[in-house]
Amino acid sequence: MAKKQFKAESKKLLDLMINSIYTHKEIFMRELISNASDALDKLYYQSLQSGDTGIKRSDFVIDIAADKDARTLTISDNGIGMSEEELESNLGTIARSGSMAFKEEHAGDAAEGDSAEAQARRATDIIGQFGVGFYSAFMVADRVTVTSRLYGSDQAFCWESAGADGYTVTPAEKTGNGTDIVLHLKEDTEGENYSRFMEEYTIRELIRKYSDYIRYPIKMMVEKQRPKEDAEPEEGKAPEMESYQELETLNTMEPIWKRQKSKVKTEDYNEYYKSKFFDYVDPRRVIRTTVEGVSSYTALLFIPGHVPYDYYTKDYEKGLQLYSSGVLIMEKCKDLLPDYFNFVKGLVDSQDLSLNISRETLQQDRQLRNIAKNLEKKIKRELASWMKNDREEYEKFFEDFGRQMKYGLYEGFGMNKDTLADLLLFYSSTEKKMTSLDEYISRMKEDQKYIYYAPGETVEKIDILPQTEAAKAKGYEILYFTDEIDEFAIKMIRDYKEKEFRSISDEDMSEELSEEEKNAVKKAEEDNKDLLDFMKETLKDQVADITFSSRLDSAPVCLISKGGISLEMEKTLNRMPTEETVKAEKVLELNPEHDVVKKLQDVYREDGENKDSAAAMTRLLYDQAALISGLTVSDPLQMSNDINLIMTR
Repeated sequence: MAKKQFKAESKKLLDLMINSIYTHKEIFMRELISNASDALDKLYYQSLQSGDTGIKRSDFVIDIAADKDARTLTISDNGIGMSEEELESNLGTIARSGSMAFKEEHAGDAAEGDSAEAQARRATDIIGQFGVGFYSAFMVADRVTVTSRLYGSDQAFCWESAGADGYTVTPAEKTGNGTDIVLHLKEDTEGENYSRFMEEYTIRELIRKYSDYIRYPIKMMVEKQRPKEDAEPEEGKAPEMESYQELETLNTMEPIWKRQKSKVKTEDYNEYYKSKFFDYVDPRRVIRTTVEGVSSYTALLFIPGHVPYDYYTKDYEKGLQLYSSGVLIMEKCKDLLPDYFNFVKGLVDSQDLSLNISRETLQQDRQLRNIAKNLEKKIKRELASWMKNDREEYEKFFEDFGRQMKYGLYEGFGMNKDTLADLLLFYSSTEKKMTSLDEYISRMKEDQKYIYYAPGETVEKIDILPQTEAAKAKGYEILYFTDEIDEFAIKMIRDYKEKEFRSISDEDMSEELSEEEKNAVKKAEEDNKDLLDFMKETLKDQVADITFSSRLDSAPVCLISKGGISLEMEKTLNRMPTEETVKAEKVLELNPEHDVVKKLQDVYREDGENKDSAAAMTRLLYDQAALISGLTVSDPLQMSNDINLIMTR
């Protein structure tokens, strides 16, 4: 029979598909098995429609056979098969979908209330298109033959092609209905090992990875070992073994996420998670949801029981496995999860997504965007419920992954606060444990304007800050920010339920003083104007200002900041690998009632013209305040000399 030519646009599409659409050559296995599954679906659907009781679903099978000598890989099914005309139309025009046409033709067949018809509708869950996907075979084969016999026909036909140069369709011999696809694999090259696709372990791995949940058994003759029947084992030696062939089903067929929830135990989810996501610890929480509507899908999500070793490195990849009716489309679909929920592992299975779809097209898919939006809301609800109903376990989770949600607030410039702010926890100065922002607000005094916080390295170090002591003395509950991202994140969201955040180390805390306290500060500054000017000249650019304060109690001095950069933010930013040095605008606050400050006033008056002792005390007070705040002393030698001077005065 004369060779027929593909249409010009089909030639271009074939070349594009082989070289561009699929990233990995191994995808061909997924595509051809999916087409075989479609063929079985069609025959099962047709049998339900016609009432043909001679067809049993349990008889359906997909067979795989590898012949290393002939360099062929065969994928067979006993599905509906194709006529000569269907071979021409489905395979002669690239990207024409016999499966899609079948689905559209029968879309309205089933009537509500007819159980058999409803069953048939479910059965025709077509997952592929016998078109683009089929031609992925040419990524690994230089010649492909398709021998097919339509169910109910006594004639078979063979479609054969070596690629874009054309194809032939000729009569053939075949026992029984169905389709045999034979791939004549390419010769190995320096950069590509095509022979691996005939190896048992490779085929097993590809089935497990892409087609484990195809609803029909995928079978292959595999080589096994057993003791020889007639061999007498020698004492102290292992029995002599022999090889034999056995037909084995390679896929599990029923996805755990499609089983009835009541029939799946916690242990089942745990084992599935550990085996599929290569973890050794049970997940801390399992989220399973099924949605039907504009976007229909099932999601099975896991929150890990510990932080992955590479979680905070550039090597960590977020993303959920994406399936189309049980067939893996993508190992890690990043678009299904926002970065702040990137700790979630799991999968999404949707029949609304096309199996034959490129990564670039998938990123623009409206269905995918809808699913991602719904998953974000579901995860938020689950975490909020977890916080409310099992606080101890939620706090363990938050210790592991709370930082990532804070990064989400910072990187999103506060845009995600409606999703994330409710989920945050901070240590409370009054409760002596972790608390949520909502819980903090519920305990606020009636006239309290702000949510107060104090940043620092640890709870213990924050607790000894002079400004913390003063704020607690006024009865304020303080949130301790011990994570370096805390203050950055909070500055992005600015407020929570109309209550602004305010650091107890901010200059603006002076607004909280009573009129009596403000007047006392004003008088102290007026009476000691010369001393303050001298101190500013002594410290020069180390401080932006020096003031008296009524916020201090037992401490003589403290460092606060003004402007957008706090002392903790300065430390964090300067630890980053950049050449630029960041400096907060520091304000040195003095306690006018403290004996040390009164001593400084006396020394300043008695020191004469050079005022060496007053300068030494000024520097020491600043160094003291810096050390309490967790800053380093800029000149340890000068500090040592100042101590010696004061001690020998």
